[in-house]
Amino acid sequence: MDLIRVINVEKQYKNGVTALYNLNLNIKKGEFVFVIGASGSGKSTLIKMMYREEKPTKGQIIIGGINVAKLRNGKVYKLRRKLGVVFQDYKLLPKLNVYENVAFALECIGMHKSEIRARVIKVLKLVGLKEKVKSYPDQLSGGEQQRVAIARAIVNDPKLLICDEPTGNLDPVTSMEIMSVLEAVNKKLGTTIIMATHDKDIVNRMKKRVIILDRGQLKKDSMEGAFSYESV
Repeated sequence: MDLIRVINVEKQYKNGVTALYNLNLNIKKGEFVFVIGASGSGKSTLIKMMYREEKPTKGQIIIGGINVAKLRNGKVYKLRRKLGVVFQDYKLLPKLNVYENVAFALECIGMHKSEIRARVIKVLKLVGLKEKVKSYPDQLSGGEQQRVAIARAIVNDPKLLICDEPTGNLDPVTSMEIMSVLEAVNKKLGTTIIMATHDKDIVNRMKKRVIILDRGQLKKDSMEGAFSYESV
């Protein structure tokens, strides 16, 4: 069953630059997919369109039955509640501790405190931070902060988790620890994961589906792909 369908998508910016040409993709529920490509390949544009930071100029992006391309700005929150996003720079709230950072997303939608607590503790245990609930972001390492960001992104049990260069600020060992967390999220929760990355070691070690973009076009789609500089 396809969770995401990208149909004849083109994206042209106001400055005349075309970032994507006639892109077609299907991503099934429960898949773990890497999106790779050199600067200017359209990778970031595709990722941003999936969480509706950008809109396609032409074509359709359908996520869980919602046509993202036609979604009005006032309805974007409905899409965002169905997916989680993890960024390179964590985006944690510095004055809130670990528990509060993760709980915040659920408080915003009016969930009952007892349900919030159960969910927060569950995801913090999954990402290996149950003992850090009272710590603040500046007391955590970069890897721990990214684990908090992942916990926050999955606490509402989204069907889709979009990761935009989540290991970009981390050393190789910590990066692989984060990948272990993401693999656990994918396998234990059944969450579909789409991850943009430049890290060839991660892609080669994980052996997941790899989508390679090159100058706005789909160059390769491999079910157990590998990253090589020659590929892009």
